[in-house]
Amino acid sequence: MHITQGTFSFLPALSDEQITAQAKYCLEKGWSLNIEFTDDPHPRNTYWEMWGTPMFDLKDPAGLMYELAECRKVHAGRAYIRVSAFDATPGWESLRLSFITDRPAEEPGFMLERQERGGRMIAYTTRAYAADRPAGARY
Repeated sequence: MHITQGTFSFLPALSDEQITAQAKYCLEKGWSLNIEFTDDPHPRNTYWEMWGTPMFDLKDPAGLMYELAECRKVHAGRAYIRVSAFDATPGWESLRLSFITDRPAEEPGFMLERQERGGRMIAYTTRAYAADRPAGARY
């Protein structure tokens, strides 16, 4: 299964040149970049761990690419890594762009759990197969 979260998620993986181009675009717009990673990509897990601190004063995409390379060294093949761009403009003050740059070699996907409730109600929940293993040992 291929996790589809964020911009470009339905496209093939971005090359480093394409990631650099996106970083350049974000910096030209005045957005701040940061790198995040997780081993639990559940759609409701919006709190990924940050790699370092947000790059508020970054002017050159090479800085992002350096930090991305360092993050890849530590988490290669074991975690999802994404780049996010934050727009601090009054009225926005929110993410403008977020995309996954790296994925584990194997993406086990999600299970759909059915729950029967009172009356004729049925509820569905998704659970990541990776969550069967402890954090840090999922990939």
